[in-house]
Parts: sequence; C-alpha cells; structure tokens
Amino acid sequence: MAMHRTSLPRSAEGVPWEGLALAVDGPARPPLRFEVADGRRMVLFQGEQVVLLARQRVTHFGVHYARTGRYASPLPPLRAGLARTYREACPDDDGAWFARWAHHFAGELRGSLNGPLHEGSWNLRPGMSAYAIDAFWESLWHDPDRGHIAWFSGSPPEDSRDVLPLRPLSDPDAARVKAYRRQYREGVLPPVLLWGNSALDCSVVLDGHDRLLAALAEGGRPPVLRLNREHQVEQPTASAQRPIRAYEERIAHLQRQRSAGEPLASSRIANEGRRLAKELHELFSVAHLTRSWPVPGGADAWDALVAEHAPGWHPDTEN
Repeated sequence: MAMHRTSLPRSAEGVPWEGLALAVDGPARPPLRFEVADGRRMVLFQGEQVVLLARQRVTHFGVHYARTGRYASPLPPLRAGLARTYREACPDDDGAWFARWAHHFAGELRGSLNGPLHEGSWNLRPGMSAYAIDAFWESLWHDPDRGHIAWFSGSPPEDSRDVLPLRPLSDPDAARVKAYRRQYREGVLPPVLLWGNSALDCSVVLDGHDRLLAALAEGGRPPVLRLNREHQVEQPTASAQRPIRAYEERIAHLQRQRSAGEPLASSRIANEGRRLAKELHELFSVAHLTRSWPVPGGADAWDALVAEHAPGWHPDTEN
C-alpha cells in the first residue's frame, strides 16, 4: 500500500498543525470493513472474523449492536520508551506531539494486515469532533457487549455515546492498565486511535482500549487521534454563502471605519479574512461517509451470522 502524507491545513505556512491528510492507493477492499444487507443490517469484519453485528432502527433514531470479542488491534503494542521519547521531544508543544503520533499511527496502519484503510483520501486529526459531549465518556463505565446507541432524540439518554470500544474494556487494576495509568499521571500517555463511523454515528476504538480506560480510571479524558475518510469540497456550495455574506457585511463596515481614519480597522480586516478562511475550512473539511460493501448472501447470510456469533440476540429495530 502506497501512502502520501500532507500536513493540515494544506498550503499554509506558519499556522498551527491541525492534522495529517493521507492519500492511499489501496486496497480496494480492506481487511477491517463494514458490510451491509437489506433491512439496515450491518456487520464489521476483520479479515474473516466477525467483530460486530448491528442493525439500525427503522426510525433511524439509533442502532442495536452485538460485539463478538474477536477484535484485534491493527497496530502492534506501543513501547513505553517511545511514549517518553515523543513527549520529551516536545514537552510544551501538544501540536508537535500529536503530529509525531499521527505519523506513527499512519505508518503502522499503512503496513497493517488487518486495518481499515482502503484507496482514497483520509485524515488523522487530534481531539474529538465539535459535536462530541464530554459527559458521554462516563457511559463507557457501562459498556455491555450487546447494547444500543441512541441518535438524535437521545432516547434513552444513557445509550448516548460518542465512542464504542470494539472489545470489552479491561479491569482498571489490570497490570497493563496500571502501567498506562502511571503514564497518564506523568503526562506521556499516547493518544487513543479512533475511527469515525457514519453507520454507527460514533467513533470506534481502533487502538488504545487500555489507554482509554487508564485515563478514565485516573478521572481524566484520553488524548485522541481520529481517523476519517476525507470529504473535500472543490467548489463553493450553498452552505458557504451564509459565512461569505456575513464576512462581506463585516468587511464593508470595517472599510468605512478605515476610510474614516480608524487606526485599528486594517488589522481587523486582516483578522476577518483569517476568520472566514477558518470557517470555510471547517465547512469543507467534514468527514466523509464510511464506505461499506454488500454482505455476500444478503439478509439471510447476515441472519446466519447472528445465529452463529450472537445467539439469542433479537434487537427491537421496528420503533
């Protein structure tokens, strides 16, 4: 798999690092992939292993899921020495620290035999999405293998979440988790790698289940890097007209101030240009929909997978 990396924002000098864009030339069908069938049926495969079965509600207000416990991280275990090296290299620059980890994760995903990358454009960005809610982290303390993710209406509220682990979380006192808890206290804990998924309307944990738990066990939140398919809008659309019109109105007002001799008007005009660029960048850099492939055999094959991997699971999807 060939991969070209570009720092975000593109074609910008002297601005804070915002992420890493990845141009990937293959494969056409990745090992870690969603397959779908009629009736809003979904299955997450890793190679030939069934990792997750899911079915959306007919109202599109949520999705029921069943984990199988067969997920394996596509990345090799992280060495404690590397975590310390990366933090020591940039102790006061979180942007540079995230950039190092983004390049590390990109390299490991490029060579992985069971990861989600397929041909197309991707990005790795630090932090949760603008729509994430901090309180949802606490829902991970109750993380059953069979559950429901609420959408839109948030009903029931305890089912609302931004992150879904792909395997059961460990005991907070497990030896590996204790080691990560120590790293969290020392400020060197590596980021958790998430994969944004539109079919589930949340991010799943690609790598770092124990790191996630360690941060929560210490009363904090884990640093995260989110992997998403990139959706690049080449031409302005109707959605861009509102910020552009607002910008034009502000600029017209500031230009009148400048003509009247206002000494700060010129710098304010420059700031408005940067503000518009940021708004358009956020508008046109949204995550793309997750790609999926058809389940061979369709709905009957999916039902057979449920009978084999999640016996007794009968999600109520008709409401």
